[in-house]
Amino acid sequence: MIIGMLIALSVGRYELSLRQVFGILTNTIPSTAVNQNVVLNIRLPRVLAAAGIGAALALSGTAYQGIFQNPLVSPDLLGVSNGAAVGAALAILLNFQPWAIQILAFIFGISAVLLTMSIPKLMHQRTTLTLVLAGIIVSGLMQACLGLIKYLVDPDSQLQSIVFWQLGSLAKVTLTNLLTTLPLLIIGTIILCIMRWRLTVISLGDSAAGSLGINLRFERLLIILCATILTAASVCISGTIGWIGLVVPHVARLIIGPNPRYALPLAGLVGALFLVIVDTLARTISAGEIPLSILTGFIGTPIFIYILLSKRVKL
Repeated sequence: MIIGMLIALSVGRYELSLRQVFGILTNTIPSTAVNQNVVLNIRLPRVLAAAGIGAALALSGTAYQGIFQNPLVSPDLLGVSNGAAVGAALAILLNFQPWAIQILAFIFGISAVLLTMSIPKLMHQRTTLTLVLAGIIVSGLMQACLGLIKYLVDPDSQLQSIVFWQLGSLAKVTLTNLLTTLPLLIIGTIILCIMRWRLTVISLGDSAAGSLGINLRFERLLIILCATILTAASVCISGTIGWIGLVVPHVARLIIGPNPRYALPLAGLVGALFLVIVDTLARTISAGEIPLSILTGFIGTPIFIYILLSKRVKL
């Protein structure tokens, strides 16, 4: 992982050797101001953000798949990604500053999930199926709101910004953006890792979890909340990035087995490395910045097809 991040820091249109990068990071080798600016102010925030967001999305996907006992579940199941997209689009429509776009995206993402979770409560049917159906309803509502905002924005400038945000990018990430959401990423990751043995029990089914004395409603709510915070914090920085939360958990289980106790931390590492590689490709393989979801789709699709064809996923 560390080697991958060092390589990512050295690769780009302005090439640097690994020795130069290591020297700049450790302040052991004299370097020019240009080299220091490229490494510390431009590439380092992107690489750190890619690692953190990749890990967060993979952890969220693993947690959701365990909670809902469904290998085809992704972190946006309850509407967090669509809600965040509406918040970001609304901020762009109102010509808010970039930091306000991130805040509004986070608030709307969390609000969408809270709305999803309130529907089963109002129906007095707090089952997993009802929660999933509520997520579909809220996601549809958020997509309709997003479509309305797209219809209202300036097609020459604002619409392009919304579309690019929906496809995901780390081109504008700064160290300040990263530090703002870092506490949420750290707290959510720690809680999920601590609770991974409970996730193992919950993934066995409600009956097994209940027989072992697990407070199923509270434990499930806490895991969903942590996974949602990780997803919302990630999406508000990078925009929507697909496939990581769906495919990476399967890769981790392929390597180490289905037990969430071991698959969860491995998924975080694989997700971090995967997005670091994808972001490096996004800024190097063409003259313009390629949106991340395009690359994750092209890479994730054949991987997922292979997993399905190898019959490693029980549907």
